Amino acid sequence: MEIKDKSYVTINYTLKLDSGETIDQTTPEEPFGFVFGSGQVIKGLEDGIKGKKAGDSVSLTISPEDAYGESREDLVREIPRSNFPEGMDIEPGMPFEAQSPHGPVRFTVKEVNDDMVKADFNHPLAGQTLHFDIDIVDVREPSFAEMANLAGGCGCDTDPQGGCGTCGGCS
Repeated sequence: MEIKDKSYVTINYTLKLDSGETIDQTTPEEPFGFVFGSGQVIKGLEDGIKGKKAGDSVSLTISPEDAYGESREDLVREIPRSNFPEGMDIEPGMPFEAQSPHGPVRFTVKEVNDDMVKADFNHPLAGQTLHFDIDIVDVREPSFAEMANLAGGCGCDTDPQGGCGTCGGCS
């Protein structure tokens, strides 16, 4: 089966930066799976494996535009030091997750002084060219549970086979 929209794809990959540093990789025991065309992975990765089959291998170089975008200066903000817990040791490079009125937000500390913390809300890989070595492990139709999880719910009420699959938590 060829990779196309709504295929469930399982891959093993190694991800490197221009420097040659490996920043992420799967293992044969724990490959990465996703529903193709659902927005679960970056555009450049999907573009590079579309039409491939189980057993194929591909090396991709993905520009920032097709990955996490260019780093944007408007996503670097100053936050009052008083917004952080008193006595917390904050250093440049530290990742943080904080709650906002719109849900969790992640940022990386760029600079710290007595009054302000400069926070970078860009994705950590923004502005980076990504180099993937990918082995396509499997391509198949997604299960009901995989599609239901994609939609953010279990779908137990509409499962034609009357079960929840692996989504859990349904009564």
